[in-house]
Amino acid sequence: MANYANFQNEIYFAGLGGARPEFPMTAQGLEERAAAVLSPEAFAYIAGSASAERTAAANVSAFDRHRIVPRMLRGTAAADARDLSVEVLGTRLDAPVLTAPVGVLDLVAPRGEVLVAEATKEVGIGMVLSTAASSTIEEVGAAAGDWWYQLYWPADDEVARSFVQRAEQAGAKAIIVTADTPGLGWRPRDLEQAHLPFLLGKGIANYLSDPVFRSRLATAPEESQEALQLAILTWIGMFGNHSVRPADIARLKEWTDLPVAVKGIQHPDDARAVVDAGASGVVVSNHGGRQVDGGIAALDALAPVAAAVGDRADVLFDSGVRSGADVLIALALGAKAVLYGRPWVYGLGIGGRDGARHALRSLLADFDIAMGLAGCARIADLGPETLHAAP
Repeated sequence: MANYANFQNEIYFAGLGGARPEFPMTAQGLEERAAAVLSPEAFAYIAGSASAERTAAANVSAFDRHRIVPRMLRGTAAADARDLSVEVLGTRLDAPVLTAPVGVLDLVAPRGEVLVAEATKEVGIGMVLSTAASSTIEEVGAAAGDWWYQLYWPADDEVARSFVQRAEQAGAKAIIVTADTPGLGWRPRDLEQAHLPFLLGKGIANYLSDPVFRSRLATAPEESQEALQLAILTWIGMFGNHSVRPADIARLKEWTDLPVAVKGIQHPDDARAVVDAGASGVVVSNHGGRQVDGGIAALDALAPVAAAVGDRADVLFDSGVRSGADVLIALALGAKAVLYGRPWVYGLGIGGRDGARHALRSLLADFDIAMGLAGCARIADLGPETLHAAP
């Protein structure tokens, strides 16, 4: 069993020698430091959300409507009394946390996806690799421990199939299909910078390295700047597939033996549809508020979706997680695991692999300690009775 809570002791004992943490200890602190050190374009891309950013704000504030009811005298405060491990989509993790699929990480750190793969492997949690990565599937697979591949289904099924099969061959343990991004939402922060990294050839490494995609090109993209621009134009024509429907999950499952989950689910009927079509899981998510402004907070969608399909499929959650208590609340509302997004990206931008690792260890220690103090020894101890509605 991983002792994540010991991170607290490491910091306090280091303080006896005068050493304070190099990186901020909160999600807010990581964001503020990142805003000061990253380029305006990079920070806008990571921090920005759709339109007035009301959905992104709602994702965070939704947790305030739930209060944890701690139980006493259960012997759970000792770190060795707790087991946070979980099996989800057939993957065993030391804690019910994976890094969410965030694209174009070379905006904040060279080889960013590889660094995150190394950090997640070290701390014993999972990683979800974005299609829109700056490092290739194979590079990340060689560095990662337990990882899943997130598929933005391109408007070319043979390219999609190639991505999925490359991921399986590289060691991915599940395929996560993102359903909520057939096209980009209206993102003012990026628009103010006139910055879309893909048009500069960033975040399309998996396309440029894919044999099927390359077969669509007249000239190899590395031969000249003009050839690269033509490859980018070909990518533009493929990104965003408006034809995908729940029934296509069955077709995807013909391409791979890996479990398939669908990310971006917010309505129970959509959850039922994809599970009926063969999905092994759903991720309740609104893309961190980056797609639909004024949309439902992801946390508010979680319990209804879990009630609809939780007996037939694994339900995961992302969008708005900022603390260990948030993880606990999401699990109590029906998630088997959470995908954690922006704060570790800020850590990556501040301090590379060490910064990402710090952000992840901070969340995990916070969650581990919260579990013990709430009287919960294992994930199975969490449920609706763990929570009380806030006044």
